[in-house]
Order: sequence, then C-alpha cells, then structure tokens
Amino acid sequence: MAAHAVAYAMALLCGCLLAPSASAQSINRYTNNTASAANGIDDTATPCSNPLKRTFVVGTSYTVSDVNIGVLLSHTYRGDLVMTLVSPVGTRAAFANRIGGQADNFNALIDDQAASAISGYTANDTITAVPPYNNTFSPSSALSVFNGQNSSGTWTLEICDAAAQDSGTFQQADLYLTAAPSNYADLSLTQSVNSTTPNDLASISYTLTVTNSAISNLTATGIVVRDVLPTGANYVSASGSGTYNSATGDWAVGSLAPGQSATLTINATVAAGNGVTVTNSAEVTASSVTDIDSTPNNGVTGEDDYAAAAFTVAVSRSAGIAPTLTCSAGSAVFDWDTQAWTAGATSNSYTLAGLGTVGFAITNTNGTFLSNATYGGQSPAKQNAVTGGLAAPQQSLEQLVDVTSQSATVNTTITLGSAANGLQFTIFDVDFNANQFADKVTVTGSVGGIPVTPTLTNGTANFISGNSAYGDAISSDTQSNGNVVVTFSGPVDTVTVAYGDHSYAPSDPGQQGIALHDITFCKAVSGISVTKVSSVISDPFNGTINPKAIPGAVMEYCILISNTGSATLSSISASDPLPAKFTYAAGTMTSGTTCAGATTTEDDNNTGTDESDPYGAAISGTTITGTAPSLTAGGAVALKFRGTVN
Repeated sequence: MAAHAVAYAMALLCGCLLAPSASAQSINRYTNNTASAANGIDDTATPCSNPLKRTFVVGTSYTVSDVNIGVLLSHTYRGDLVMTLVSPVGTRAAFANRIGGQADNFNALIDDQAASAISGYTANDTITAVPPYNNTFSPSSALSVFNGQNSSGTWTLEICDAAAQDSGTFQQADLYLTAAPSNYADLSLTQSVNSTTPNDLASISYTLTVTNSAISNLTATGIVVRDVLPTGANYVSASGSGTYNSATGDWAVGSLAPGQSATLTINATVAAGNGVTVTNSAEVTASSVTDIDSTPNNGVTGEDDYAAAAFTVAVSRSAGIAPTLTCSAGSAVFDWDTQAWTAGATSNSYTLAGLGTVGFAITNTNGTFLSNATYGGQSPAKQNAVTGGLAAPQQSLEQLVDVTSQSATVNTTITLGSAANGLQFTIFDVDFNANQFADKVTVTGSVGGIPVTPTLTNGTANFISGNSAYGDAISSDTQSNGNVVVTFSGPVDTVTVAYGDHSYAPSDPGQQGIALHDITFCKAVSGISVTKVSSVISDPFNGTINPKAIPGAVMEYCILISNTGSATLSSISASDPLPAKFTYAAGTMTSGTTCAGATTTEDDNNTGTDESDPYGAAISGTTITGTAPSLTAGGAVALKFRGTVN
C-alpha cells in the first residue's frame, strides 16, 4: 500500500482586532491510492471484525492541531459502511458510521469544522478524481480526539461492511494533519442546560466551561466568551469565575494556564410558548494567543470554541401523584358540605373534634370580590359549580374576584388552635386564560412561628415550582385539570394560600377564581426529646485556652428539651442528678429556647418574684430541676448551668 505525503502552508486571516486567529500552520497531506479488489468491500470479505485497512506512514514528528480525512470509494447502499480512523497511539474515531441509507458511493472530505453534518449525506454520489472531494461534512464521531497527539507513526483507515448483499471498491483516501505552531493555546468551550424540557415560566440554568488544554504551551489571557441569552430565556443572575455582563453577553474569563478551566452559571426564566425550542449559543470571542484549532469570534459552529444548548418548552404533562398523607394518631376532616359560611364573609372559626379550633381569615389586596349566583352569590361563598372533576359535586369555598393588577392577591390564612401532625387539601381551578388571567397560587405554612414548606402536586393545566403553582392551560369548572393538591407531611399550625397572577396575565387581569376543597387534618401526636451537652470553660493550668476537664476545671452543661410532636405539651419537668465529683456553681443557671440563647438568669429555688420568664429552675441537694408550663409543637426550652470538677 502506497502512502504519499505533501506539505502545505496555510495562513488564516482574522478581522477581529481583539482575538488573533490561528497563525500560519502547516497542513500535511498523506495519500493512499492502493485500490481494493473490485467489489472487495462486502460483509463477507470485510466485515467489521476484519475491516479493509489502508495506512498512512508519517515520518516527521510534530504536534497535531487538526485532522481531516477524505475518502473515495464506490459502494451500493452506503448505509452499510463504517469508517474509522486510528492514530499511531491507538485512538479511534468512527467518522462515518452507517450513514446515507440506500444512497450509493462515497466522495467526501470529513472535517470537524464543516457546516453540514454527515448525517445529511443522503444523495447518490459520483466517482471522480480527488482532491477536491465532491462534499465536505462533519463526522459522526469528532476527529478532534486526535488533537495534541504526535504525528509520527502509522495512521490507519479501517473500512468495513456491516450488512449483507451490497458491495463496493476502495479508490483513494487523503489524510490531512495540521501541525501546531510552536507557541499556542487550545481553548475549548462547552455548554449545558439543566433541563431540556422545562415548563413555561420555570427556572433554568446554563453552565459554560472554557478550558485551556493541558497540551497547550502558553497561558491564554484576556479570554472573553460571548453568550447573549436568546429570546425565550430571560436573564436572572450569574455566578462563577470572572464577570458576566448580561447586556452584552460578554463573560470576562481572564487568564487560563494550560490544563485550567473556568465555569460560569447563568440563571434564567423560561419565557416561550409550549412546544417552542430555544437555542442558546456561545463562543470564545477574544484571547491573547493563537488557538491551534479554532479562531475566536468567527462564528464557525464546528470549532471547539463554540458551544450551544437547547431546550423545548413542555407541550403537555401528566397530573402529578400527590403524597399519601399518613396520620399515626388518626385524622379529622373539615368538610365544607357540613360547615356553614355566610356568603361574602371573610372570616369564620370552627371547632373540629380531636383538633380544636380551625380559623379562616381572608384578605383581598387591590381587588373586588364578585357576586355570581352560579358560584354561591357574593364571594367568598360556598358553591358546587366548580367541582374539581368529582363525580358527585361537593361544596367548596369559592373566591371569585376581579383584580386590577398582576400584583394583587387574595390571602387565605388557616389557623389551628392545636398544631396538626400534617394536612392535605385540594385547590380547584388553578389555570390560565389567554389575555385574561394567569393563576398563581403560593402556599406557605408554619408551626410555632417556624416556617414549614408544603408539597404541591400539579394538574394538567398548571405546573409547580417550589411552593407555587402556575396556571398555563385552561380548565373548565367541572374538570380536574386545574387541581392542585397541597400536602404538609409534618406538624403545622398556620397555612396561608396567596392567590393572584403570574407574568402571563395582562396588566389588568379581571375576573378569575379558585375554590378551596375539604381539608384532612392529622390529629396531634406527642413527642419529646432531651439532649445534654457539655463544654470546658477553663482549668487551673491552661485558663481558657484549650482547657481540659481536669480537677478544678469549670464545666458548662446545657439540657435541651424539645417538642418533636404536634401536640402541645404541658407541665414539663426535667431532673438532672449531678455526679459526685461535680460541684454546682450557685447562681449560674440560665434559660432560653436554645442552648446558645439561654441567657435569662434563673435563681436556684424555682419560686419568687424574681422569676421573669415562663421557665423555672431549682437545685435541691445535688439534683437540678427545670420546669416549663407548656411547649407548643416545635418548641424547646434550654437550661444551662456551670460547676467545678472536684
């Protein structure tokens, strides 16, 4: 097999003052025109276990910065063929992997930087003298895997036939190896998006990484990557290396030594219609030094300093599956079918067996409640026209409102006299009507003043982001499409439902409404935990610097009693017998709700007018006792004291 080598010099020019192009580089051509036997390429003679091989012997040594290969052969049904280039060190790239289907013949140059992918090589081709080749395509598997390798040695082209019946004849192949300049950097760029099928209005993030290859022999400075977010992705924030200018899209990376990388995360909000594909592209636009295989700011998508990521807004979705509410102490149901509500009222309270008082308070900011007989009269009102898809319509509390701005909200606060150990209810009709309203419902909760977060489960006319539901499709009064299930899986004593519009609503949304259905409450359960921690304050030898628990050392103890259940605990008392070799330091007892916050001074007798807080503390002999009249769900009391090691 004969291989011929020809060397060329290529000078590339760049119209960008800030970003130098790849400097003059030597492109070396190696040809093998030893033809195969006529129709010698078939599944019997050259299966992929025994491919036809043609070699290119390279006798000179240099660093490879780019590889192209041209192949000329006849073959019926081109889609049978697999062509692979193998470097002297064994790196493989299957640049043409069963492409072209029923088309005949192969007359193409394969180049990573080509504008057209080889998957589009579907037309019959002709056998002509080469070069030039009839077509240029980017490969099935990138040839850039060879960049940075040494040229010297034997390169091998493997051609195999992976299917029966058709055959062909190899004519010629040309291997083009570009020698890297003596001083260079090799910058490459990657980009990804964290969701390829986000919902409209969802939050997404792009991650950009620029790398100076370890094969580079120069540090690149003044690196700039340009990523102007496309229509359909609205900028929110950015974080990572360097600085990002959202107006120009320029990421000032700075400098990268060989082998170093820098990463930028761009956060955005989806702002495109269902089914719309949004592509975000980025490119290295400036660098202080020559890049061996790409030119900054030239817009060539096939170069490795260019990257793109795309997402397609979800067209449809399935209704979510709500968590199962597990109530270890049983449950109680607040059923609107059995509870009274005066139409137009904005507050009421009820007594629920096994739970205590349940209160409702509704406020309306910048809107007007409407009166409609179909929906129970003057809103808020009980009604059963909005059914949430229930086979037998049930009563629910409708909030029919005319709002005058996107920022207007109706806030419903549900309070419990005693914390529930979890709860679940459904909100009907969270949906969207173009040019009228775009429902948004945000649900928050707390227990003992500490925030707790619910799980929201979507219907098909809305989607969930965090603890908010966003309507993006229409749902009729009798459909379940607009349902949103709210689940608190742990203790909660206050729930707030904030109802309004998101950004797809007009500036004056107008009439809209949701309905709150029955609530299942988990009955309260008791739970208590006690922890005790100690620390060494000082010792006779080290003072307060790294003290040890030795005789004479001052120790501090903290006892923390926590209500881990949902029921309120009362008449709490905890005792701590002190060890024989520990002497309590009189007057050192303090209390609070945490060990760090236990700063309220307690006397030693648990009585008297000097007790200024609800907690008590006393010492009798060698036993310390702490008391608290009650602890609500999630509450805690801490008692802290000091003493000396005997």
